[in-house]
Amino acid sequence: MDHSNYSVGDDYSRYVAQALATEGGHLAVGRGGATLFFGAGVSISSCDIEGIKAECITAGLPVIDTRLVDFGVVARIAINGPLVAVGQEPDRPPYHALSRAPLAFVAEAYLAAGAMVWNQFRIPGLGHV
Repeated sequence: MDHSNYSVGDDYSRYVAQALATEGGHLAVGRGGATLFFGAGVSISSCDIEGIKAECITAGLPVIDTRLVDFGVVARIAINGPLVAVGQEPDRPPYHALSRAPLAFVAEAYLAAGAMVWNQFRIPGLGHV
């Protein structure tokens, strides 16, 4: 897994373009920073949260920001819920911990918990974790 750390002033455009071209590509923002998922098992992390977040939103990439959601709720979703299937086929439902689900399913769970979500269409009746 390529999980590199980038700092303030970095140009993320190359990685954002790869994420846009990858099914499930997205930016996850949390209390510890931001992680851009742009391939199967491939991501980069950044402490330049607002810089990478703005670049992703402007480019049309889905962004899930959980910083304002109760930590226990975020932990429950992250631990008990599925992972996003990035660059690979999702598992068959029902989804559970360590299974891989479509981005829309996971985004819906965080949205229902109060997270800020950009560039991700809601799917009525999808359900959540």
